[in-house]
Amino acid sequence: MPEAQAVSVIDRKRATLTAFIKKEAEAQGFELCRITTPDAIPEAPARLSAYIAAGYHGTMDWMPETRERRADPRVLWSEVRSIVLFGMNYGPDVDPRHLQAQPEKGAISVYARNRDYHDVMKGRLKEIATRFAARAGADVKVFVDTAPVMEKPLAAAAGLGWQGKHTNLVSREYGSWLFLGSLFTTADLATDAAEIDHCGSCRACLDACPTDAFPAPYKIDARRCISYLTIEHKGPIDPQLRAAFGNRIYGCDDCLSACPWNKFAQSAREMKLQARPDLLEPDLGFLLALDDPAFRSFFSGSPVKRIGRNRFVRNCLIAAGNSGSADLAPACLTLLGDAAPEVRGMAVWALARLLTTPEFERLRAQYLPLETEAEVCREWMMSE
Repeated sequence: MPEAQAVSVIDRKRATLTAFIKKEAEAQGFELCRITTPDAIPEAPARLSAYIAAGYHGTMDWMPETRERRADPRVLWSEVRSIVLFGMNYGPDVDPRHLQAQPEKGAISVYARNRDYHDVMKGRLKEIATRFAARAGADVKVFVDTAPVMEKPLAAAAGLGWQGKHTNLVSREYGSWLFLGSLFTTADLATDAAEIDHCGSCRACLDACPTDAFPAPYKIDARRCISYLTIEHKGPIDPQLRAAFGNRIYGCDDCLSACPWNKFAQSAREMKLQARPDLLEPDLGFLLALDDPAFRSFFSGSPVKRIGRNRFVRNCLIAAGNSGSADLAPACLTLLGDAAPEVRGMAVWALARLLTTPEFERLRAQYLPLETEAEVCREWMMSE
C-alpha cells in the first residue's frame, strides 16, 4: 500500500474512533467529551512538587506518595496514547449560599446531595470503555477521581474548560459545576484544542472564601479549605477557623458559587445528580442525633457516608456552635458523653458558645475531672 494511502486509512480510522467515542459519551449523559494526549501537561510535575513542598496538601499523604504517577500519565500507564476527558454537569437549581442565612440548617456541598458521583460516572464510563475497546481493538482504563490522575489540568488541555483562580475547572457552558472522568486508551485519537483562561481580572472566587484558603490566584492551601477540613481532615479543627465555617457541615461551595461563568450554567439534567429534598436544608438538631446506624442509613448512597458518623457529627457541632441557637444546646449536651473524642471535644466548643458562662462552668466542673483524652481536656480549658 502506498504511504499516502496508508496515512489516509490511519486518518480515517482515527476520525471514526473519535466520532464513535464522542457519540457514546453523549448517549451516556455526558455534556462534554474532549481528547488530549498524555504529554499535554508538561508543567504538572513542577507545580505538584511546589504544592507539596509548601505543605498545601495538609494530611493528604497520598499526594506525595503518588507524585510521579499523578504528574505524568505515562508513568501511571506507559502504553497510553490518548486520554479522553468527560464532563457531567451537576449545577444546582439555586445558589447554595442562601443557606448561610439559615444557621440552624446544615449546608452540604452540592455534589454530595444525592448519589455518589463516582458510582454514577464510573458505571457509564465502563459502558463506554467496553464498547470502545471492542470497536477499536485497543486497551482502555477508566478513572473517576480515585486514581492518581490530574484530571483538571488534563481537562483544560483537552478543551473542556480552564482551571480558574479557585483551581477548579471552569466551563463557558457549565460554569464551575462539572464532574470529571477520564478514559485512557492505547488507541490513537484526534485531539481537541486546549481552552484558554477566561478569568481575566476577576477574583470573585478568591474573595468568597470564608477562610482565606487561597494564598494567591490559582493556588489553594488545603489546610485552610473548609472542603478539605470537613471531609479529609481527621481530628479537631483549628480553633481559629471554626467560626468561619458557619453552617457548612460537608464541603464548601462558596468559591464555586461565586464564579460569574455560572450564569450560563443550567441545573443538572441527570436525575441521580439532582438534590435529595431531605439533603437540601437538613436540620442540625436531627443530624446531631444520628448514631452510627442511623447515619449510615440516612446517607446511604451519598458520598457523605464515606467520612463516617464521628467526623460528620464533629462538623455539625461546629455548625451548632456557630448557629447562636440555644435550642441546639440539649443535643450538644448529650454528645458530651459520646464515645468519640472528636465528638466530645467539639461538643465542648459548641456549648461554650451556646450557654451562659455560669451554665458552661457548671458543666466543666462536672465533666472535666472525668475526661481522659488530652484533646478534649484542652477544649475544656480553652473555653475558660
